[in-house]
Amino acid sequence: MDEFVRAVEAAVFASAEPLGAAEIAAYAGEGDVAAALAELAERYQGHGIELVERGGRWHFQTAPDLAHLLRRTREEPRRLSRAATETLAIVAYHEPVSRADIEAIRGVQISKGTLDVLMEAGWVKTAGRREVPGRPLLYATTPEFLTHFGLGSRKDLPGIDDLKAAGLLDPLEDAIFQLDLDSESEERLESQEEAD
Repeated sequence: MDEFVRAVEAAVFASAEPLGAAEIAAYAGEGDVAAALAELAERYQGHGIELVERGGRWHFQTAPDLAHLLRRTREEPRRLSRAATETLAIVAYHEPVSRADIEAIRGVQISKGTLDVLMEAGWVKTAGRREVPGRPLLYATTPEFLTHFGLGSRKDLPGIDDLKAAGLLDPLEDAIFQLDLDSESEERLESQEEAD
């Protein structure tokens, strides 16, 4: 095995956090980081640990089919409340969003604690301020969100058809979602007609 590939392997293995290509290059030195990562990912495929990329950042993880072996020693995380789950979904699908945007989509006010829980988990971060009166904070997901949920990017979030197939949408929610989509399409069409 080439010394540069070994250096890349050591840098990713020793890191407590997933690393981007630039961070890996800072540790491993000059060389083709992408090619080294591809070689390592192929080499570890099918082993007890695998080299995976999530959101442009690389890390080693236990092979999914062996994760059950480690559950005994793993701390059981506390479950998110329904409000926190809904808020996380809104942030993930509509980012960057303000608190007012989240409340408008959910139809109810959210407590400050809901966003605090998501920020404490490392899944949501502040992403600047909107340039409107009051300059409200904007919220977005983090690379840790992608890593935790096994997503390469936000494009990998399930679509409406995926959610229906998994039985996660009931017919009433689906009808409401479809009405929202139809009204948004009508508003866009009207604004285009006005612009013409």
